[in-house]
Amino acid sequence: MTDQLNKYLFADQLTRAQTVELNSAWQTGLEHQHYPACVRNLLGELAAAAVLLAGNLKLDGSLVLQAQGDGPIALMVVECTSDFKIRATATLREDAVIDEDADLQSLLNTYDNGRFIVVLEPKSGSDLKPYQGIVPLQGKNLAEVLENYMKHSEQLDTKIFLAANGEKANGLLLQRLPGTGGSIEGTDAPEEPSWDRAKQLAETVKNDELLTLPAPELIHRLFWQEDLLQLEPTTLSWHCPCTRERVADMLRMLGREEIETILSEQERIEVACNFCGKPYQFDAVDSAQLFIPSSDQPEAKNTLH
Repeated sequence: MTDQLNKYLFADQLTRAQTVELNSAWQTGLEHQHYPACVRNLLGELAAAAVLLAGNLKLDGSLVLQAQGDGPIALMVVECTSDFKIRATATLREDAVIDEDADLQSLLNTYDNGRFIVVLEPKSGSDLKPYQGIVPLQGKNLAEVLENYMKHSEQLDTKIFLAANGEKANGLLLQRLPGTGGSIEGTDAPEEPSWDRAKQLAETVKNDELLTLPAPELIHRLFWQEDLLQLEPTTLSWHCPCTRERVADMLRMLGREEIETILSEQERIEVACNFCGKPYQFDAVDSAQLFIPSSDQPEAKNTLH
């Protein structure tokens, strides 16, 4: 299944287009999460958007997008690293009542205290400083929120189209580039700047086309009369750094007494990753081993189960 970011440059070098397709990566991310469909789809759109924005950054680190408000969804977070590993999560308020047809405004209550946050986090040891931009959640959907952010915070004319379901999270981005234009070698530059024409064509795209058409077919349907330079595609993957060892370290911090108290009330300790929802279980034997010095633990035997 395709998990790719594709980039295209128009012949006059005044417009770029990008497509993102998250298939198996998105399904992996949902494996341990159980969101209402409208929440799942909104989170998928944010995941696709994070990849599209990260595709234009020259940053060794990660891009984090956050949406938060006073509605049933308290927080949505997506991270896309510079090597295009993604993870995403949504936090729902306790006892939240969610309508199947709920939209962005009702899910996040954007009219009151909704905020959209963009964080650029360089890798540890970098000379670059972290960046954080905060704007109101203005727009009837996530695409409009992102377009407003890019226009007012980055001064870039941008059109974004997003769609997601339980199988895919896809998107299309168009962006006007600065400059007076020029021709790509081997092509004839159009007489008129490409931005207005490309934007008008892109606005004909429908959600079901974003979800069903492979990226090359979608680009051909929209821009078949244009001379486009296609750049090398980028492979995407899902990755959450949670491990059993990290959960064990967290349990050790609770202390032996607290762990024994929990086990006196239930057979095992069950912990789920706050980000991806992956479950981890520790029974009485596992928990006892948490507090045995590593030098005292028995050596592992090579056995097959």
